[in-house]
Amino acid sequence: MASSTPAAHPHYDRLIAAARGLPSLRVAVVHPANAASLEAALASASLGLIVPTLVGPRAKIEAAAQEAGIDLSRIAIVDAPHSHAAADAAVAMALRGEVDALMKGSLHTDELMGAVVRREGGLRTSRRISHCFVMDIPGHAQPLIISDAAINIAPTLEEKADIVQNAIDLAHALHMPAVRVAILSATETVNAKVPSTLDAAVLCKMADRSQITGAVLDGPLAMDNAIDAEAARIKGIVSPVAGRANVLIVPDLDAGNMLAKSLTFLGGAYAAGIVLGTKVPVILTSRADSEPARLASCAVASMLAKAGRDKLIKAVG
Repeated sequence: MASSTPAAHPHYDRLIAAARGLPSLRVAVVHPANAASLEAALASASLGLIVPTLVGPRAKIEAAAQEAGIDLSRIAIVDAPHSHAAADAAVAMALRGEVDALMKGSLHTDELMGAVVRREGGLRTSRRISHCFVMDIPGHAQPLIISDAAINIAPTLEEKADIVQNAIDLAHALHMPAVRVAILSATETVNAKVPSTLDAAVLCKMADRSQITGAVLDGPLAMDNAIDAEAARIKGIVSPVAGRANVLIVPDLDAGNMLAKSLTFLGGAYAAGIVLGTKVPVILTSRADSEPARLASCAVASMLAKAGRDKLIKAVG
């Protein structure tokens, strides 16, 4: 594994190693009609992370594989005429218990998520659906979970509470030893003219009242004093979270998307993406993702699925 994952991203090494010790995840790869999406699925399969089923137009999938020199002779294919039909078929497979997770192929995210969030026949649960990036940042002592940078555009306070809880649950599934959540804003003081600071204060009080559980929260915090202990010290912020946050909750999609992409393209970070609050994990990959990031996304889904199984067993037992 060390040969394919640079030493600059050790958090992903540990994550992938942990997931390789779990049973392979049965994954419906939705509309993998190009070489990049096929290679992502097969690289994960070669490490034993997943057992893929390719769902989409058989002729296009086979043509893409032939062009890229990929052997599909041992890979199951479910023929679907187009991307929308592939998304519907994959969701139906998940509902029937035939797969443990979905993985985005070469279709648009909106197409896949449209089938996932459908009220009738989709994969909704009682929890708001949200997205997390698990970021591996060179030189940073711990991975960072960032939410939500891909699904919820301008979440309400109620939706933010679910976004926070989803991120906390993910952190526990990844065996992060202590979960410290920073509710981000442009400033670390409550200001009635900046709505995100009010939401942050309320979310922290909700945690105090056990409406959000499993972590210590603080906010509002600006990005610098959320992750840098010296910045927090200079500003006189005394908090178990300030300077040590490992979960960052952004005020809206614009902020989250820019934060994650800045870390990726300017800071050399890798971003593994996963959708939460669904009946099965949904792996969202991008054409710009590196191979280690794609592998890590599958590893995250595998560990999340195991946490879900453990929770079910505990509830039944």
